[in-house]
Amino acid sequence: MRSRRLYILLIFLATTFFAQAQDSLNVAKEEILVVKDTISKQSYDPLAPSRAAFYSAVLPGLGQAYNKKYWKIPIIYAGMATGVYFYIQNDKDYDRFRDAYKRRLAGFTDDEFYGNGDTPVISDDRLIDAQRSAQKNKDISIIVSLAFYLVNIIDANVDAHLSQYNVSDDLTLSPNLYVDPVHTQANYGLSFKFNLK
Repeated sequence: MRSRRLYILLIFLATTFFAQAQDSLNVAKEEILVVKDTISKQSYDPLAPSRAAFYSAVLPGLGQAYNKKYWKIPIIYAGMATGVYFYIQNDKDYDRFRDAYKRRLAGFTDDEFYGNGDTPVISDDRLIDAQRSAQKNKDISIIVSLAFYLVNIIDANVDAHLSQYNVSDDLTLSPNLYVDPVHTQANYGLSFKFNLK
């Protein structure tokens, strides 16, 4: 039942991003900057962030490749693969605990948790607790994988926004530290520099 909800959620997210991409037009806006008595055109693509997010929604890591941040792709896949690995491992543990508990209810004493003596090594109550714990860990693993998937989309969008941000040496704001030699006291501040050439 949970996997059906997960598939429905993933299909909903994919169709939402696809519909948003279809509604948008491929528009390029140009800004004219006047620098040193010359006119230069710098292209600005307002749809680049949504395009990068759409690519990442379709295939995780594709938005990072679109933004030319290739080093982020292994991190995304490692995070998602870790969540999937632990989901599979906890699912196997859950099945082991559940099968042993069902066999005990049927009257068998030959499960792997029973041991060699007359009394079980792990009690029935502990098997029930182990099933609950494994189910909880499975849910957390799904959340971790989905979190990496969503961070992948958000990262591609934000990175595409910031790659178009105008960074110029003519306008800088930097921290400033000055040590007073007489009083040996540190003075902190910000230095603002604006060049008009």
